[in-house]
Amino acid sequence: MSSGSNKEKANSAAPSEQELRLTANQYTNELKAVASKIGELENELKEHELVIKTLSEVPTTRKCHRLINGVLIERTVTEVLPALKANEEGIQSTIKQLTSQYKTREKLFIDFQQKHGIRIAQSS
Repeated sequence: MSSGSNKEKANSAAPSEQELRLTANQYTNELKAVASKIGELENELKEHELVIKTLSEVPTTRKCHRLINGVLIERTVTEVLPALKANEEGIQSTIKQLTSQYKTREKLFIDFQQKHGIRIAQSS
């Protein structure tokens, strides 16, 4: 009986190949998701920068339209520009947080790979 419980302890201590693959795939998927979100936000940031640059060059009393929650609202450049700049700062902050999160997860994944001697096959 004690030899059976020793096997159970050994099995629970060392994860199976399938468990290692699942965990590695989970790390990979998480990293891809975070990288994808960073890419989306970087594109949105570029759009904000372009609109801010364009609006900065027109008279402040000029009317412009802004889409808020699916509703098109008419405002002046004076009213819209500060909100756009605030959004831009928020996007930059979120990108920094996600980049930090990505680096942390990447380090955990690398440590996991080294601990278990895992190599990820690169597709060409």
